[in-house]
Amino acid sequence: MASDHPTPERREITVRRAPKYVPFLILGGLLGIAVAAIIAYALPGDASYDPGSVFGFFMVLCAAGGVILGAIAALILDRLSVRRAKQAVVEAVPDAEQGVTDTEQPPAQEHPRDDGSEPGLRS
Repeated sequence: MASDHPTPERREITVRRAPKYVPFLILGGLLGIAVAAIIAYALPGDASYDPGSVFGFFMVLCAAGGVILGAIAALILDRLSVRRAKQAVVEAVPDAEQGVTDTEQPPAQEHPRDDGSEPGLRS
């Protein structure tokens, strides 16, 4: 005898918090520009060079270095997040449990199930 409710599909997934790279790159570039401004305007320099041109020269170098350092920081944090990754089991929720009529069919949602390994997290 066939059942009206098929068994939900269960999948094991890996859950981790990975950093977004673009904010790290932007922050590194902005910090590099700030360092270039300090070099050009706060430190004593040769009077034959315009401080604006000195700032422009160091801005290119320091901003590129800051972007590289920001990317390295994001990569390190990404590697750390892989080590802290947790396993979870999810199963698809049938449309009948969501109270959706046959005329409107949203994409199937998946809800993580509590495997009891971490206290305080409930689904």
